[in-house]
Amino acid sequence: MPVRNQNLHGNVPDHSPVALLLIDVINDLEFEGNNSLVRHAVKMADKLAALKARARRAGVACIYVNDNFGKWQSDFQTQVRHCLNENVAGRILAEKLKPEPEDYFVLKPKHSGFFSTTLDTVLRYLETHTLILTGIAGDRCVLFTANDAYLRDFRIFIPSDCVISNTARQNLDALKLMERVLKADIRPSAKLNFSRLAKRQAKS
Repeated sequence: MPVRNQNLHGNVPDHSPVALLLIDVINDLEFEGNNSLVRHAVKMADKLAALKARARRAGVACIYVNDNFGKWQSDFQTQVRHCLNENVAGRILAEKLKPEPEDYFVLKPKHSGFFSTTLDTVLRYLETHTLILTGIAGDRCVLFTANDAYLRDFRIFIPSDCVISNTARQNLDALKLMERVLKADIRPSAKLNFSRLAKRQAKS
């Protein structure tokens, strides 16, 4: 194994048994028929911001897994600035969930956070065994990422109050599918205990 990068200044965890994935939350939400999703996003943002704050205090790696919106020249920080500084529907989401210097990010070209990205490498580097998946949309990118995480034998948590889809019905159906087929734990974010999750064999 190569020697790990020691020049991290104590800010980024070299070892993170648990990782929090924030999927497509840096998103301008500018598309036709976005009203329902925007309403759900505003409600979700506070829950996810609180979960992320707890994750950081627990030393859990926070990884933004974001769409490149079909632009192969995409740059994550450009997308952050776009969502923060322009009058877009997703601005309030970006304001509440903007990445911090110690956070990781991965750009994805398709639905899954694993497909043609560096996510596998990052998670191996961190020696992660448990993933908490959050973000947009539960029945699309979260679902596809959860599927690929399951195939890689990760333990999966998808807090029901930190995932949204176009409608509440679609979101619930996706959550129940991931619970049943992918063995995901969908308890609400407030019930996640990071110290217990860090133990691979923990039951709850």
